[in-house]
Amino acid sequence: MTNEIITFYSKSPPNRGEMPDATIRYKEENRSCSDTIEVFLRIENNILVDWSFEWMTSIVTTATSSVFWESIVGMSLDEILKKDYNYIKKLVQEDISPRRQKAAVFGLVATRNAIHKYLWDGQKDDILDMLIVSGGC
Repeated sequence: MTNEIITFYSKSPPNRGEMPDATIRYKEENRSCSDTIEVFLRIENNILVDWSFEWMTSIVTTATSSVFWESIVGMSLDEILKKDYNYIKKLVQEDISPRRQKAAVFGLVATRNAIHKYLWDGQKDDILDMLIVSGGC
């Protein structure tokens, strides 16, 4: 990931803050990194139409989450549930070090778990479910 992307998205992430008319809100914690994200999704006809978030995360998590969220507006929930580390890697157009891969998929996990909660499907994803190679924070 280039420094410009990291700098822009970590310092100026779009759609930050609580969305009052969210269809679903979900808070995810990564205890191993002390990161916390709360996502707010607006869903219409099983399509993600808007999102926002509040966070206390690392620079990598903030940047990759913001890039990811911008890319999924307009996608169906089923499409989003198929996304994993490979999708994040493609978005940022660069390998993420194994040590930072968990941080890179944290926003994805929070989003997928919000969707699982919305669908009441009884599933819950874990960070390791999204990774090819397990890494640190």
